[in-house]
Amino acid sequence: MALAGILVWIVAGTLEPPVVNAGDTAPKFSVVTEDGKTITPSNFGGKLLVLNFWASWCEPCIAETPSLNEFSQIFADKGVVVLGVSTDRNEKLYKDFLRRYRIGFETSRDPDANISSSYGTFLFPDSYIIDPNGKVIEKIINAQNWLDPQFLDHIQKML
Repeated sequence: MALAGILVWIVAGTLEPPVVNAGDTAPKFSVVTEDGKTITPSNFGGKLLVLNFWASWCEPCIAETPSLNEFSQIFADKGVVVLGVSTDRNEKLYKDFLRRYRIGFETSRDPDANISSSYGTFLFPDSYIIDPNGKVIEKIINAQNWLDPQFLDHIQKML
């Protein structure tokens, strides 16, 4: 009977989705961006990676897009790579979003949400700041004002 209880506990534990937090190693993934670049957690030029999961239908994602776009431009030459991974199933909606908001950072589409699921992300937006060694150093849940002076100072200290 005790063996059956242990087995149930083990199986139940494997059914929980993974949740990645600060201090964890970033799950492995590989995407080809709209610009044709391949980006992985260990292949982004020794820079700080801001991995942002979003969708075109997500109101908080829409709200944070202008500040994330400007943030990416400010830090592009300072050692930060921004990668937006959209979970849009509809490629036209995804591309329309990129045009409408003039996205200047790297983007890719993950219509089956495989990458976001591996991070435990099911609500959007959700962002992860990953160091050059592949460690998550910060997790940002929900919309972020990427231009907040305190946040910019915080990022600057990470570089």
